[in-house]
Amino acid sequence: MNPILPALGLILFAVLVAVAVLAYLILRGRLGDPKRNALVWEYLQDPAAHPEWVTRANSRCEGAPFAFPTDGYVGYLWGDTFQPLQRHQGIDIFGNLPLGQTPVYSASDGFLTRLADWKSAVIIRVPDDPLSPGRTIWIYYAHMADPQGNSFIDVEFPPGTMEKPVRMGQRLGFQGNYSGDPTNPSGVHLHLSIVLGDGQGGFRNETDIANTLDPSSYFGMALNKESGQYGPPLCLADSNPNGS
Repeated sequence: MNPILPALGLILFAVLVAVAVLAYLILRGRLGDPKRNALVWEYLQDPAAHPEWVTRANSRCEGAPFAFPTDGYVGYLWGDTFQPLQRHQGIDIFGNLPLGQTPVYSASDGFLTRLADWKSAVIIRVPDDPLSPGRTIWIYYAHMADPQGNSFIDVEFPPGTMEKPVRMGQRLGFQGNYSGDPTNPSGVHLHLSIVLGDGQGGFRNETDIANTLDPSSYFGMALNKESGQYGPPLCLADSNPNGS
């Protein structure tokens, strides 16, 4: 027997195992966390059955610098995976009302920009990061339009708005399901992320998680995938998600 054959067999076996593991990771990345997906699906099927899962708009955890931006269930967290090698850059909050009816509010004082081609999104500059004084951060709000791109952003903020002052709790618009593809809308929700400044007065590319910050400390909640949080997030300080 050729002594090389057993070695080749071991190499082939190792390659097959590696391929199987890679295929599993890719599939898991595409499908996301099955447990988190199941909870989101359960909520979306009948939101009225889970009123205790809803975090209330403008509620604020003790000691947290930001207020919660909308009514809804926090279904996906910062760091969750939906595609291979791509991690979720923020949080997804699913409302319990039909398309275009759940209000979205500013989580902080700041200065709002809506680029000319933005149908569903705005971004608010916070000049002085409350957790890192002297640093500028931006809060990005997305999906505030219907599948065709008809905007649910308040008329006070038309396309091309630049640096308009807003206050914490000021209404920005309503939750939508715009995805950029009319044939494949997202579920009705708000996507929110905290984005780093680019050092030149602008903001970095929000689609890269390296350009965003874990929102947990800003809202006083466990909003990071690594926290192992499932179900509605609780306030870290007092275990009270509704600020009451």
